[in-house]
Amino acid sequence: MQTAETKNLWSKFPKIELHRHLEGAFDLKTLFRIARKNKLDVPVDFPSFKNEFQFPKDSDPDFHLFLSKFKNNWYRSLEDVYTITYESVKSFKKDNLFYIELRFNPESFAIFNNFDRAEVTSLVLEAGNKAALEIGLKIKYLITFNRGQRDLDYFLSLYEKLLTINKPEIVGVDLAGDEVNYPVKQFTKLFTAVNQDRRYKATIHAGEVTPSSEIWEAIKLHAARIGHGTTTIQDPKLQDYLTDNRIALEQCITSNYQTGSWRDSKTHPMNPLYHKGVPVTINSDDPTIQNTELSEDYGKAEKLFGFTFDDFVNLNLTAIQTSFITSSEKETLQNGYLEAVGDFKENAAQPKLPIY
Repeated sequence: MQTAETKNLWSKFPKIELHRHLEGAFDLKTLFRIARKNKLDVPVDFPSFKNEFQFPKDSDPDFHLFLSKFKNNWYRSLEDVYTITYESVKSFKKDNLFYIELRFNPESFAIFNNFDRAEVTSLVLEAGNKAALEIGLKIKYLITFNRGQRDLDYFLSLYEKLLTINKPEIVGVDLAGDEVNYPVKQFTKLFTAVNQDRRYKATIHAGEVTPSSEIWEAIKLHAARIGHGTTTIQDPKLQDYLTDNRIALEQCITSNYQTGSWRDSKTHPMNPLYHKGVPVTINSDDPTIQNTELSEDYGKAEKLFGFTFDDFVNLNLTAIQTSFITSSEKETLQNGYLEAVGDFKENAAQPKLPIY
């Protein structure tokens, strides 16, 4: 169990995050207001609503229970989409994010009302950018395609439509969803198009609940990062390849425990992979659904793995180096980040914690 001092410390530590789903990171009080306004069948008091729509914090892993918390019928207007995005990104301030590549699935915001997907995408960017500016957060976006939600032809047409938006804030695409029943190779045409267009980089959820062979398949489709990739730990050749080619794993300790993809957090692959030099990053995934914060994962990594201040700085520098922004943007971001880290270190008054 983290102490209050430890949690407070890591909440102030500046962080780079590459793997957070907007749909799993909603501001819960705003979502409650929208649900009540739209007369949805939800509990009438906030504590009960919170209990119903978050994973029980200290319960055993349960993949189906975890997935049941995601819904796409909250919205009745485009204003709802704007509001939940704006308030949710503003709430990221509590994790002291310095830079984030926030991913979202336009289909999840649009499917219930059949909103125009390009309009929804532009609206999410507008709301997210406004909130990020207000809290001093540097933000870019990834567009998520969710396996099983639509077929490949639909994804291809949606991808072509999203290209017409031509927003520089969008820097990549993401493949998420059911790895087992929808293997990576089924989406070859989509990622061939992404690679040929050279507008966006790709990250693919793989090796979370599937063998490392799925990570290899993602690499064949030019994935520049891998979502989760926990089964990398079972494949030394893959570890070498990821290291040599600087393909980072976006790892999520709490999420992997709750879904059951890695039930023993003490042995989570992040620790041995990091010490072997494999590029790993630390992320929250779906903090609202998980009833947690990214800062808590930092506390877990400190307690369970013995990670120190320098380790966390290195993890965040890896995140910057494997982000989907340009080389010059990475240099500027890294300089600003190291300055923020210096300020944090100077002001941290916790001599009993492994900061120095």
